[in-house]
Amino acid sequence: MKQVFYIFLYLNIYTLLYQGVFAQQLHLKIEAEKTISETLKDSLLPQQNFKDYLSLKSEADSLVHKLYRLGFINAQQKSLEKKNDTSYVAHYFFGPKYKQVKVFYADSSFSKKQLRQISEEVEDDYFILNFETAERSLQKLNNLQTETGNTFARLKLTNIETRANTVTAKLGTQGKSFRTLDSIVVKGYDKFPRSFLKYYAGVRTGKTFNRKKLVQQNSVIDNLGFANTVKAPEVLFRKESTTAYFYIEKQNNNLFDGILGFATDEETQRLQLNGYLNLELNNNLNFGEQLLINYKADGNEQVNFRARAKMPYLLKTPFGISLELNIFKRDSTFVTTQQEAQLSYQVNPISSVYVGYKGYESSNLLDEALAGEAVEDYNSTFLTTGGLIVIPQNSRLFPKKTELQLGAEFGKRESKGKQEDQTRLSALANHIFDLGNNNAVYLQNSTSVLFSETYFTNELFRFGGINSIRGFNENSIDASLFSVLNTEYRYVLNPGLYIHSIIDLGYFENNPMELKQKLYSFGFGLGLQTKGGVLRFNIANGTSENQSFRFSNTKIHLSLSSQF
Repeated sequence: MKQVFYIFLYLNIYTLLYQGVFAQQLHLKIEAEKTISETLKDSLLPQQNFKDYLSLKSEADSLVHKLYRLGFINAQQKSLEKKNDTSYVAHYFFGPKYKQVKVFYADSSFSKKQLRQISEEVEDDYFILNFETAERSLQKLNNLQTETGNTFARLKLTNIETRANTVTAKLGTQGKSFRTLDSIVVKGYDKFPRSFLKYYAGVRTGKTFNRKKLVQQNSVIDNLGFANTVKAPEVLFRKESTTAYFYIEKQNNNLFDGILGFATDEETQRLQLNGYLNLELNNNLNFGEQLLINYKADGNEQVNFRARAKMPYLLKTPFGISLELNIFKRDSTFVTTQQEAQLSYQVNPISSVYVGYKGYESSNLLDEALAGEAVEDYNSTFLTTGGLIVIPQNSRLFPKKTELQLGAEFGKRESKGKQEDQTRLSALANHIFDLGNNNAVYLQNSTSVLFSETYFTNELFRFGGINSIRGFNENSIDASLFSVLNTEYRYVLNPGLYIHSIIDLGYFENNPMELKQKLYSFGFGLGLQTKGGVLRFNIANGTSENQSFRFSNTKIHLSLSSQF
């Protein structure tokens, strides 16, 4: 019995080896009533050898459809002959080749604007297509139909005829069913604030259903920070309704941010510490609300405290409010308190506008006046307006592709019983220019100007530091006008690590001191995505136009943005 088993096993092994070694492939050759160029042969039959007869016959039969697409609309397969054990010849009738097809359409089906996307020649009742691209063109036209709500539309050419050297056809539509989005269902995060779907992502019921647009709107949700999508949305089509299902999960998006800076005191040559702490609480009540508390000190008795509360989409409308308090104290010179209230309106998913009120109150803490310091007690009130545009991108390190902020304040300042009209304007713009292969250039400009008949030191703009012009202490420069250009060449080593250059240029004017000056800053930095958050390291040296390079002007900044 054991011998029979071994004989059977050896026979099977021998059979398999014989088939693997000696099995021969079948070769297919094509012929027609006229000579076929090698280029056409290669496009029709890129593979000439087949493992069995069934795959060879299937390929031979499919060549007729390839010929149709190339303009041989009268093509036929005449025969498939076996020449020998490994060779077959397929005979075809090609007929004349037509380069174009004249397609007639109904005026109500498509607009000329749509048709010009697929054809260079469009008339009132017909358009011309090249035969070789006709299938792709009709597919594109079909996609345009689905974008207008005709979800199940399918286009086809009917009544195909040949007249002399011209092919004519009629464009028909099957499965007409115009759809609108009737309801939205959120799965996973039941308390997700629906207003963000409507106003931030732009998903609205009653609008024409567009599957491609719905997928794009779904990806926008990932930019919220406090929520992200689990998968692409799904759609349920009923006879009388269309329902979109979004799969969303809640994300922790509370931020703790800290910066530690090192500098050398120019007078004492001692090491100074400066930096800030930032706490941001987001969506803890599931309304998309935000609470921000920021404390900043530069080591020279300069302290800045800021608190802001923001509530978007009040009563499920595109309107939101924000309240802000800012207290700035400079050693024993002055203290300024700023209060602000804003009413915002979400215009579309990437832009918003606002109006509001802002008040300033400043007190002079000096017992006697200092030379070059025009510090006075004053109160100011302003009406504010502005707008914001943010174009996001899918990146953990660089979530914003483009940003544009514009702001204006119109009001009065009162000091020692005298009133004076004032205007404050500000603008911020930045953009990332992708160069490919993990290379990018980042540019940002921030500009602010104060228009007034007279100026006080304690009402001027304050800038300098890691968030404005690097290589200078935080808020160490007073200006009635300033403009800063930040530039970075970024190289991404991997999705969680990048290095960059620092070249910052600045210009400012200080009217009380009658000072106009240019600033320069050079250095390098890196960013690292860690488990605790994004760690950023910058080292830069800042100088003015009339100042020679000093190593002591070099500033080192460390920052860590941590989510919890």
